[in-house]
Amino acid sequence: MSEETGRCGYSKCRAELPVPGTQGGRPRSFCRDTRWDGGRTCAQMARAEKEALGALGLDAGSNTFRLDAERLRDHLETIREPVDALTAALAAVSTRLDEVEAAAVASVETAHAQVAEAERARLAAEEARESAEQRTRQAVAAAERAAKERTEATDRAGAAARQALDATEALGAARQQTQDAIAARDNALRERDNVVQALEDAVQAKDHAVRQAEAVLATKEQQLHDGERDRLELAAALERTALERDTALRGELERRAELELVRAELAAQHQTARQAEATAVDLQAALAGAEAKASHLRDLSAQTDAELSHLRQTAAENVTELARLRTELAERPAARLHPEDLRAMLTALAPAAVASSAD
Repeated sequence: MSEETGRCGYSKCRAELPVPGTQGGRPRSFCRDTRWDGGRTCAQMARAEKEALGALGLDAGSNTFRLDAERLRDHLETIREPVDALTAALAAVSTRLDEVEAAAVASVETAHAQVAEAERARLAAEEARESAEQRTRQAVAAAERAAKERTEATDRAGAAARQALDATEALGAARQQTQDAIAARDNALRERDNVVQALEDAVQAKDHAVRQAEAVLATKEQQLHDGERDRLELAAALERTALERDTALRGELERRAELELVRAELAAQHQTARQAEATAVDLQAALAGAEAKASHLRDLSAQTDAELSHLRQTAAENVTELARLRTELAERPAARLHPEDLRAMLTALAPAAVASSAD
């Protein structure tokens, strides 16, 4: 059984027909249960189609016209699928372009945020460096004051030492004078014992001399006591001066240690500032790369938009041509359409469909 006898004879149906049973019989030419507008069957629609073709003078070539109409439908189906695929591809490309553009914008915004963060870090490092330099200047000034105080304390200690030396010399002289007075008193006593009888007239003078000697001795002892007290005071002053000197030295050592800590902190701040500057340079380079990538993506988007516009224009032209052909076929019931003209129209339409499919 041929393909033509196995399908419905109505050109718009062309459904497969059931084969005859084992009992044989005449094969069917039209569908039995299918209904069209007005409840008409496929046989009635085919008869109306045949009458219309007869009115157009195409009754003799009805089979040829049916085949041409079938090919036209096949071409229309072939064109419809590429157009749908092209529409889906255009939608996918547009979605992808939106995603790429959003990713590029996000990358640029992230790079700007990183550059701003690096700038804030650099400003914080600059502020920390200025604060460390201020503390360094204060520590240097404090060290200078401590050195000045240490020099003054050393001068005071030297003056106190000189005063102690003078007091010691005075004390030695007083002791020598006391010893001389004691020796003179002993000599006088010995002379008194020797000449007591001969110097009775001089007893009053001797007693006066003794009293004067005792007064001098008391004075010398008081001077000795005062010199000892002065010596003790000078020793205490020397000890206080030594304590002040040790305290000043400890303060200076502490200030030097603090100065070293400040210098180390300043060096760390300088290192942090250099690292922040290096990070800022890297982020600026990354920003330049992101901007270049965004520019390339914009160029690619513009090129893709141009290609999409061309494809849309081509698809629109094909759809317009199809609509024109449909309209022309629908509006020629009273005109005479030769099968050769129909073949020429299909031949002109086929390359456009193939080109759309290739695009």
